[in-house]
Amino acid sequence: MSDIKNKSIGIALFVMAILVIPACIPCFAQTGTPVPKIDIGVGSAKSPEEVSSSLQILFILTILSLAPALLIMLTSFTRIIIVLSFTRSAIGSSQVPPNSVLVGLALFLTFFTMAPVWQQINSTALKPYMNHQMTFEKATDNATGPLKDFMLKQTRPKDIALFINLSKTPRPHTKDDLKMHVLIPAFLISELKTAFTIGFVIFIPFLVIDMVVSVTLMSMGMMMLPPAMISLPFKILLFVLVDGWHLIVRSLALSFH
Repeated sequence: MSDIKNKSIGIALFVMAILVIPACIPCFAQTGTPVPKIDIGVGSAKSPEEVSSSLQILFILTILSLAPALLIMLTSFTRIIIVLSFTRSAIGSSQVPPNSVLVGLALFLTFFTMAPVWQQINSTALKPYMNHQMTFEKATDNATGPLKDFMLKQTRPKDIALFINLSKTPRPHTKDDLKMHVLIPAFLISELKTAFTIGFVIFIPFLVIDMVVSVTLMSMGMMMLPPAMISLPFKILLFVLVDGWHLIVRSLALSFH
């Protein structure tokens, strides 16, 4: 691990050098100081440990590049961001709250709902691996267990059965027999169904307000006035009076338990 840390520091220093040296070249030219030259090459490893460390660094960088996709596919983020988007659409304000606020709120709610899972992964897999108490393969298996338990609680059996039939794999008898490439898509479509169900319920009161405003305007003969312009303040007022954000966040948090 010390070799990995040293090489990680070296990579960080190299990136900083790439950013800083071009800005310093004019100063070097004015003072007559020779400009350093940087060569990047691939050399032969002198021991198997060097190859192993390099592969571990490459694996870590690959995981970091896939982190956004893993955050969406393996956590509660999908359901939360879809419900928040449905809420904004139901109110009728397409730009308020802005996308950055919705994504930020969804991220922090994801951290909140997934905290018990990540604490279990940290105690059963990450800390023992960092303390050299288990191998990387064993740590990976221990980390997969809590995540698989969370996903199974949110996944419908019919969705799991669908992908088991599509993959033509044997029927699993325990959760350990269920493969992740079957569980992940089943978990995603279950999350989509749940999110759309919650979104439909959110739309109903706002749809009633739109219908009442439209009928009222037609009865008053105000055909040219857009109903959305009149109904928007009433929908915002209703949302504020019932403390809508509190209710939605509470419902989302309870839906994972």
